Amino acid sequence: MRTSSNPAFRNLPQGAAAQAPYAGFEQPQGGVPGYGTPQAPSGAADRPMTVDDVVMKTGASLGVTLLVGIITAIWAQSQIAADSMGAVTGAMIGGMLVGLVLSLVIIFKQMTSAPMTLAYSAAEGVFLGAITGVFEMIYPGIAMQAVLGTAAVFVVMLVVYKTGAVKVTPKFQKWMIGAIGGVAILMLLNLVMSLFGVNIGLRDGSTLAIIFSIVCIGIAAFSFLLDFDMADQAIRQGVPAKFAWYVAFGLMTTLVWLYLEILRLLSYLQSE
Repeated sequence: MRTSSNPAFRNLPQGAAAQAPYAGFEQPQGGVPGYGTPQAPSGAADRPMTVDDVVMKTGASLGVTLLVGIITAIWAQSQIAADSMGAVTGAMIGGMLVGLVLSLVIIFKQMTSAPMTLAYSAAEGVFLGAITGVFEMIYPGIAMQAVLGTAAVFVVMLVVYKTGAVKVTPKFQKWMIGAIGGVAILMLLNLVMSLFGVNIGLRDGSTLAIIFSIVCIGIAAFSFLLDFDMADQAIRQGVPAKFAWYVAFGLMTTLVWLYLEILRLLSYLQSE
């Protein structure tokens, strides 16, 4: 099985332990890290994962993010109107930190947990809702544009994957991992330099910032191909149905990144 550029998918069962349904879960010792002592399959909870499982879990996660995000955005706008920007900033930072902590726990503990995935989705809803509320006050209508743009990119990349227009090959995978790593380094450098009052032009609305956001959107979009491929292989190899929550979490991390980059790009274009 290939390894996705999305860190949430790098811990999928691999090798011989994943070649048959439950293969990694039926051994008396060893098995898939993060699941504790493997047990033989028993009941519906241990049935193989299906496309419907992935769709339902991802839909539930996305629904939580959208619901919490809309409520938070409305609240943020009311707070801004009342000159209480501090509360909005607190919600933004709080949501971001909680989401980050939960994502690290899910990834490193390899947790196929509905509560954890939904909690992550809710935290991201608070984070994205607070940011969206601020942007919406400055650029009316930008939120809907960003949501539609994100949905359009997701659908297009799903069609691209299903039609095989772009093949997910080991070479493509390595290129994507390198691209994501490079962008992450540049983002970190920009953050560190900004703390010292140095602007390197990646997030200031300049032509360079616009180009950087377009590159990030492109990389996030093509990351979906690797995520779809990993989910497809997991289904083909019969990993347990509960793993659909892990797949949903992985897809959500890419969706959140894509939405933020589209929102940022739209703000740059509207401020021109």
